[in-house]
Amino acid sequence: MTQNTKSVPTSDYHAVAAVAQKYIDGLRIGSVDTVAEAFHQNAVMYGFTDGELLAGPVANLFDFVRKNGKAPEIEARLDILAITPTTAVIRVDMEKDAIGADYNDYLTLIKIGGDWKVIAKVYHQFG
Repeated sequence: MTQNTKSVPTSDYHAVAAVAQKYIDGLRIGSVDTVAEAFHQNAVMYGFTDGELLAGPVANLFDFVRKNGKAPEIEARLDILAITPTTAVIRVDMEKDAIGADYNDYLTLIKIGGDWKVIAKVYHQFG
């Protein structure tokens, strides 16, 4: 007989969603410190902004927030696409960031020492 065991507690789903929400909240208020709380210090990001590839360290995102400020009208929907005991992938459907753009972000998270952190952000800018 096979074991019928739930490997990921519901609390991990809540924790993963809270990390992504911290990212969105930081964008909303234009706080690099708040955004940074969601990301591992060595996180990377890749995507196209205005048709130009932006690739490299998550510091690029922090620079964007510093330059463009808050996004008080930002709207976002979070979908947990996959989760294991130590990894997760979230899709963030986002509208009206600080420059008025819409995006799909794919955040990859890892659980280290009991804490979830984004280690990679891949995104697509619409329009």
